[in-house]
Amino acid sequence: MPATPELLSEVEDAMASGSATRRGKLVRHITDLFIVSSAQCSAQEIALFDDVLTRLAVEIEVSARALLAVRLAPIENAPRRIIRALAFDDEIDIAGPVLEQSERLDEAALVENARMKGQEHLLAISRRRSLSEPITDVLVARGDQQVVLSTAENRGAKFSDGGLATLVRRSEGDDRLAACVGSRPEIPPHLFLELLAKASRSVRVKLEAAYPGARRAVREVVAEAAGRIRADAAGGSPSPAVARAYIEALNRRGQLDDKNMEAIAKVGRPEEITTALAVMSGLPLDFIERSMKQERAEMILIIGKATALSWTTVKAILCARAGNLPISASEIAQCLASYGRLKATTAQEIVRFQRLRDHSDTRPPT
Repeated sequence: MPATPELLSEVEDAMASGSATRRGKLVRHITDLFIVSSAQCSAQEIALFDDVLTRLAVEIEVSARALLAVRLAPIENAPRRIIRALAFDDEIDIAGPVLEQSERLDEAALVENARMKGQEHLLAISRRRSLSEPITDVLVARGDQQVVLSTAENRGAKFSDGGLATLVRRSEGDDRLAACVGSRPEIPPHLFLELLAKASRSVRVKLEAAYPGARRAVREVVAEAAGRIRADAAGGSPSPAVARAYIEALNRRGQLDDKNMEAIAKVGRPEEITTALAVMSGLPLDFIERSMKQERAEMILIIGKATALSWTTVKAILCARAGNLPISASEIAQCLASYGRLKATTAQEIVRFQRLRDHSDTRPPT
C-alpha cells in the first residue's frame, strides 16, 4: 500500500510544524505516489489519500493548491473530497482545472457551484466535455455573455426547453451568440423562428451557410417573420406561405422530428401543424386539414402512428385540434388506448393507400 505508516507519521509532523513549505512539498510527494499507483488503488486506499491530501491542502500556498488541482483534475478516480474542496476554492487558478475537467464532480456539486460562485467559475464549468440540462439552466441564467456563449458553443451541452428559450432571449443583439444558438440541432421550431425574426442580416447569412438546402426557405421565413410576430401579438396566425416555408426549412435541416412536432403542436398554430403533418406523412395538405376538423380522431391517430410520433406528441396535436374547446380526460384515455392498439404497419398501409388514392384523384381524365 502506497500510504505507509511512516508516511502518515510524516504527515502528522508536517501538520504540527506549521510550515506551509513543508506541507506543500509533502503534498507534491503524496500526489506523486497517488498518480503512479492510482490505477491499482482500492477504494479504501483512495479514501486514505483523500483524507491525507484534504488535511494537508487546507494551509498550503495558493500555488501549491493550484498545482494539486492541475494534477488531480484529469484522473478518473481522483479522491472525491479533495476534488470538491478544490472546485469550491475561491481562487479560479485552483478551482478552474477541476471544474473544467474532473469527472469526480457530480451534477449536484456542479449545480451548487454554478449557483454560488462567480463568473470565472461558471466559465470553467461551461467548458466541460458534457453538461446536463440542470447545469446549463443555471449557466445561461446566471452567466454573463461570455459564459452563455461558451455554454452554447459546447456541443456536449444539453438544454431544457426553458434553457433554449433563455438562450434565444439573450441572443438578441449578440450576432455570434445568435448564430451559435440558431445552428444547434435541438432548437425547437418556434424558438428558431423567434431567433430568425430578431437576427441581423449577417446572422441569417451564417445560418444559410450552415444549412445550404434551407437557404430559400430561411429567406422566406425571415421575410415574413415580422408579420408573424405582429399576428401573434394580435392573437392571429401566420400566413400559409410562412407556415409552409418554415416547415420546409425544418424538414431540409433534418429537424422535422417527433420532438419538434411536439413543440409545433404545443404552440398550437393550425397552419404549422397541418403543414408539418402533410410533409411528414406525404399526404395532401387539404386532406390533413379535413382530418383535423373531423369529429372523430381516428385519422390523426393513424397519421401519428404511421409517422412514428410519440403519444405525447399525438396528444398535443389532439389538444391543438380541439382549439379553445377543452378535450375531456375520457376522450384522451380512449384515444390513448386506440393508439396503443394500432399497429404501425397497419397505419402505414392506410396512409400509403390514401396517398395512392389522392394521386389517382388528381390525374387528368383520359
